Amino acid sequence: MKRNVFVIALEDKQKTAMQTLRERKDLEIHGLLDVDTAVEADKVSFNQLLSSAKEQLNVYPGTIDAIIAQWDFPTSVIVPILCQHYHLPSPSITSVLKCEHKYWSRLEQQKVVPDVVPNFCGIDPFADDPLSQVTLDYPFWLKPVKAFSSHLGFKIENQPQFEQAMEEIRAGIRQLGDAFNEALAYIELPEEIAQLDGNACIAEEIISGVQAAPEGSVFNGEFNIHGIISQPKAENSISLFDRLEYPSNLPEHVHHKMVETAKTFLTHIGYNNGCFNVEFMWDEAREKLWLIEVNTRISQSHSEIFVLVDGMSNHEIAVDIALGQRPSLLNRQGVAAMAAKCFIPFAHQDGVVKRIPSQEEIDALKQRLPHTDVVIDVAPGQQLSHLMHQDSFCYRLGTLYVTGNTHEEIEQNYQFCLDFLNFDIEPIDSIETVDS
Repeated sequence: MKRNVFVIALEDKQKTAMQTLRERKDLEIHGLLDVDTAVEADKVSFNQLLSSAKEQLNVYPGTIDAIIAQWDFPTSVIVPILCQHYHLPSPSITSVLKCEHKYWSRLEQQKVVPDVVPNFCGIDPFADDPLSQVTLDYPFWLKPVKAFSSHLGFKIENQPQFEQAMEEIRAGIRQLGDAFNEALAYIELPEEIAQLDGNACIAEEIISGVQAAPEGSVFNGEFNIHGIISQPKAENSISLFDRLEYPSNLPEHVHHKMVETAKTFLTHIGYNNGCFNVEFMWDEAREKLWLIEVNTRISQSHSEIFVLVDGMSNHEIAVDIALGQRPSLLNRQGVAAMAAKCFIPFAHQDGVVKRIPSQEEIDALKQRLPHTDVVIDVAPGQQLSHLMHQDSFCYRLGTLYVTGNTHEEIEQNYQFCLDFLNFDIEPIDSIETVDS
């Protein structure tokens, strides 16, 4: 009898990646909720999403054998609550929320790995004088304790910028903050977190370097890493980072430090029977490692590059853990020595899409660079500022998957793709009227 595995917000590309799983013939893979509802909704209700997921599971006629998270909040918190309800393996809700709440996570990190934690402070954006709560010197990063990507994230260099950012944060933070408060209500909170809840902000010291993320799992207390992804940035990039590259080419001693830090922190908060990826930044000039954040799931953003390099999706680990099995992943049995998921950026200037690359162009690119794939996320007529979940630094027009034998070859192939693909974006300043 096949075992039923439910994946929240399962897309076609993840279904395809999951065809590489060892036990695929013995598994029935089901989507739970959809991307529009669970990931891309303008307004989120955590309790409503949880209720919808339970309704879908309750009417399913077969067994419910595993439930998997692969996206950020709200799905990352819905899964442990569902697993608790259906008596399935998962991390505790409290350990997940200690990672999800950026300020709470920093407080816990500071207790056990203080040397990798940048200076920070919590801020109530609705206080009479939020600036009085800031204990950092300019410049610093300002962001909600829970947000989509870099949405409502700002680099603050002076008081006017802080006040302007506060206006935007107050107007938009409840879009996700209210739903996060619904999730926080499932546990008893420490007083300082109850005061700085889901609609609070965190200010952090500005750090620099190359980002990287060990991805792994904890199974019955056994800690494992199945891959390390780096996020290098090209010299003239307009984005915070260009791509996700696997495997990481950072020095081995940096890899060891990241892994030990992740293990120390996850052990400290009692995280068990779950997957994770922990984001770091390596400042080579200062020989300093910084911890950015801890995500309580595999990353579906990594799946395709795991397939290209290892021959198997990282969903293999998530399925094993969710089924209560010791996890394992194929190693270096894919089609390439290195692979990268690269973003197609556009400078942070609003505009309307006039032209996107044709299928003929994309096919010609694939002929030139085998194993390359192109995903276009915009269409003619779309206004860039209306795109969902864009960050505060640049717009993303799509995604490239490229392969190579070295880090340098990946970068060359990435640049070749950007030069090869033709987009036409008409700046909004030159347009008299734009339909909303």
